[in-house]
Amino acid sequence: MILAFKLSDIITVPFGWLLALLYHATNNYGVALIIFALAVQAVLTPINAKAKKGMMGMSRLTPQVQDIQRRYPNDPQKQNELTQKLYQDAGVSMTGGCLWSFIPMLILIPLYAVIRQPITYILMESQETVTEIIRVLKEIAPEIFTKNSYYDEISAAQAIPMYAEQLKAAIPAIKDVTLAGINFNFLGINLGAVPQFNIFSSTWVWNWAHIGAFLIPCLSAGSQVLQMWISQKTNDSVITNDKGVKDEETAKNSQAAQTNQVMMWMMPLMSLWIGFTLSAGLSLYWFIGGVFRMITDPIMTNHYRKIYDAEDAVRLQKAMEEERIEAEKERIRAERRAANPDGITTNTSKKKLQKQQRDQEQAAKAAAAKEYAARKGIVDEEDEEESCMSGIPSRPFCKGRNYDPNRFGSNATEE
Repeated sequence: MILAFKLSDIITVPFGWLLALLYHATNNYGVALIIFALAVQAVLTPINAKAKKGMMGMSRLTPQVQDIQRRYPNDPQKQNELTQKLYQDAGVSMTGGCLWSFIPMLILIPLYAVIRQPITYILMESQETVTEIIRVLKEIAPEIFTKNSYYDEISAAQAIPMYAEQLKAAIPAIKDVTLAGINFNFLGINLGAVPQFNIFSSTWVWNWAHIGAFLIPCLSAGSQVLQMWISQKTNDSVITNDKGVKDEETAKNSQAAQTNQVMMWMMPLMSLWIGFTLSAGLSLYWFIGGVFRMITDPIMTNHYRKIYDAEDAVRLQKAMEEERIEAEKERIRAERRAANPDGITTNTSKKKLQKQQRDQEQAAKAAAAKEYAARKGIVDEEDEEESCMSGIPSRPFCKGRNYDPNRFGSNATEE
């Protein structure tokens, strides 16, 4: 194994051990690679689930984000502030979906080394021994290697059995199990060979080995297109407005939908190009991973959609209740307008109403007292004078306590 520890060993060493175990158990590289791909996808499922939840959560809030952008078209800072608050209130991370989606890509890079270096990780030879094997085989049969030295271990692993005696003589430390090499044959296809893209070249032969190797990268790219299409449709299915109602128009015209349309074709095309430049085993690994995600993606979508549907049902019920209350207020306002078409209003302040009530009570008491006095024959001669002393019945004491009707000597003049 590798003597010098590297950070990538955290991934390559355990996955290399797993691939080696599967290969020695099945004695078939293709079967081992399929099981290995399924095991890796199973390990990555929690991460993919986090990414799926984040992407669905962000997609769900697309109408509200677009509404913020429409309200503040010339204020990016305000847009970002309100968008962050929107995601925070909804419990969605602005980078959560992208971040969790990026982690499998980081794992894929060192994981690819496990497939690229079968002598190191499957046959478990030291780096010094691997270097010697490649050197000896390049001296004996240089034609078995491609121009890209990055894949020398795959080429060497296939040729080891044919030159086992020479390798044993040149490298005494080589293991006996290594001399058997690795059988890359799977259903008549050499998974260690690079698929040939140009079917019209002179080296192309119309047999299953070439046709099968040609189909593997095509199937890998096709599965990615289908998987991304399914993922996009499931993400769009949770896009709802602020009332919790599905918004298909926004889902169709959103910026994210347009970006996904581009990515849906760009990524598979890159996969197709890589598939015809690397060994067929890597394309088989991608194909199995794509099929696995096509199966698990709808399951995860159904799980999170139930959660989001329940939240949308609460939002819809709240919106309907608010609409009902507003409709009731409007009905009352309409009744008031119908009862008072001229729009004449009266002072209905609390203090004014209380004063009017007190005056009415006092007037009623005074009227009752007069009626009682009239029945008894009691005549209050000063009543009219006193009641009109101020000239203002509602303000009987407005002349003050010091009022004197004889102040100017009118009585004296009369005498």
